[in-house]
Amino acid sequence: LVDPEILPLLELMPTRSFVLEDIPTVRQLSEDRFAFLDPPPIVPAKVVIDGPGGALGLYLYHPPESRRQACALLHVHGGGMFMGSARTMQHGPSAVAAATGALVASVEYRLAPEHPFPAPQDDCYAALQWLMQSAERFNFPADRVGIMGESAGGGLAAAVALMARDRGGPKLAAQFLTYPMLDYRTGSDACPYANPNTGEFVWTRQANRVGWAALRGDYTPGDHRKGWFSPALAESLAGLPPTWIGTGSLDLFFDENLDFARRLTGAGVPVELHSYPGAVHAFNAMSEAGVTQAYARDLLGAIARWL
Repeated sequence: LVDPEILPLLELMPTRSFVLEDIPTVRQLSEDRFAFLDPPPIVPAKVVIDGPGGALGLYLYHPPESRRQACALLHVHGGGMFMGSARTMQHGPSAVAAATGALVASVEYRLAPEHPFPAPQDDCYAALQWLMQSAERFNFPADRVGIMGESAGGGLAAAVALMARDRGGPKLAAQFLTYPMLDYRTGSDACPYANPNTGEFVWTRQANRVGWAALRGDYTPGDHRKGWFSPALAESLAGLPPTWIGTGSLDLFFDENLDFARRLTGAGVPVELHSYPGAVHAFNAMSEAGVTQAYARDLLGAIARWL
């Protein structure tokens, strides 16, 4: 079922089984994948702000003056909640800034399991507050700020949107979620989805259990923060900003992404939803594939329209 143009990804990102104790090794393998990439289209400037856990790093992508638009995006990188970094994963936010003219800030949030819930969410929320407060400094309207992320970053972006709604601000103009990691039950005995064709490659049910266990720590998702931990658990999605979701038809997160979109529309939230056929998790790493080019057109088009 895999799109033939995506097949090389299965060698680039081979499917592995691992446990929490393997996380240092898995992190190093993740870092190594980015070591040989060419420089990103826009080289970021790093700033350090006061975060909930101390110094919090942000990488700022300033578009060229000729391309600059009066809007901004907070970017949240992926990595299963326990790996990845804004420092190494620069090409995605850089490409968005170069293509759209938006100022993009990518946040170096703390990783689980050393920093379980709510540390990553709190860091991302603090970064959003800083970005909103910097509107005059960087010359964009505070009402034209969106949030975006991929995989775990998409799940954290959705969590921050819920936090902002529940706390009465900052008010987001839109959220852009790429195969977001939303439901901690996926792949567990409590999984509400039974799709036999998802989660075979790259990010599996077993990997998902490890990622959510790392984030969960000793938290029991039953209080008012349960949607901040796992956005699929939010009792109401009303009042969230317009939402773009792009996912692969073979991605482990396919069903939870579609269910989230359905619930958003039921809550009166404008939703743009795309499912890319034959696409596994992280499919957009194959930049020349036709399905990736379609994804890029859809995402950048939505950013242009909504911001």
